[in-house]
Amino acid sequence: MRTAAFRARLARGDKVIGTFVKIPEISVIEVLAQAGLDFICLDAEHAAFDRGRLDACLAMARALDLPALVRIGGPNAPTILQALDSGAVGVVVPHVNSAETAAGIVAAAHFGAGGRGFAASTRWAGFASRPMSEVLDRDAETVVVAQIEDPEGLESVEAIAAVPGIDALFAGPADLSVGFGQRSLGSPQMLEALERIGAACRAHGKTYASWVPDIDRARDWASYGISLFLVGSDHGFLRAGAAGLALRLQP
Repeated sequence: MRTAAFRARLARGDKVIGTFVKIPEISVIEVLAQAGLDFICLDAEHAAFDRGRLDACLAMARALDLPALVRIGGPNAPTILQALDSGAVGVVVPHVNSAETAAGIVAAAHFGAGGRGFAASTRWAGFASRPMSEVLDRDAETVVVAQIEDPEGLESVEAIAAVPGIDALFAGPADLSVGFGQRSLGSPQMLEALERIGAACRAHGKTYASWVPDIDRARDWASYGISLFLVGSDHGFLRAGAAGLALRLQP
């Protein structure tokens, strides 16, 4: 199963390509599942995902065995729990600025004393159809991604990368650029940040992830060691397709 094997693919350093989902509708998940993507990331930070819509979209992703991450709104344990219980293979957590915060999200995402609460009646647990031991074994599939998108996070990136249980660091190029007082993605300061995050990932055996606007940028940034790419979004694909059609129809 693709979802069950997703974390192992990251650990091997496989290149994986996905996109952000901003439209909280199950039909979008169904269409993207036919596109050959390795995974999707439901953007519950910046898009209109309430818990019900998030649950429905994750149900469709699970049914189609399309690995689905959820970018939540912040390092909040109940939100991590809800995303995973609904069937997310993992979480992308924004504004991780310290090793302490990183350790907290790892604990919230995994079962154990003081960590993720256990409930047998969730989608993750097969709605009480699986024994506890099997559900606990599946904890090994959970992916935890720490987003480095603030200057403070960049200054602590080596310590964050060293935290056990952090599977990947996600460079947030837009937020880093804004944090540096820049107005585009290509500033020398931001590119230096990509280098530093990549070095931290290599030093501690973490997957390196980032968002890119298009495949050309993905090819350029692969040199930093990035292997997990979130390319554009469903919004972008929809607009680009419609704009291209409108252009061709113009006299």
